[in-house]
Amino acid sequence: MSLQWIDSRDIAIELIELHPDVDPTQVRFTDLREWIIALDEFDDDIDHCNEKILEAVQMCWIDEQ
Repeated sequence: MSLQWIDSRDIAIELIELHPDVDPTQVRFTDLREWIIALDEFDDDIDHCNEKILEAVQMCWIDEQ
């Protein structure tokens, strides 16, 4: 499975599995971006990230918990 920036929910699920003890409301966007880019399945242009995308991932992460 390949993850792109538009896959907010799938990215959030991966992050939950990798960082189960992290409160997503306390994660800085700079860290969140780096964690997403580091995912093995992530395969998108890293320059296409913006605050709206990171907010969407954060909201999905909150919803999935």
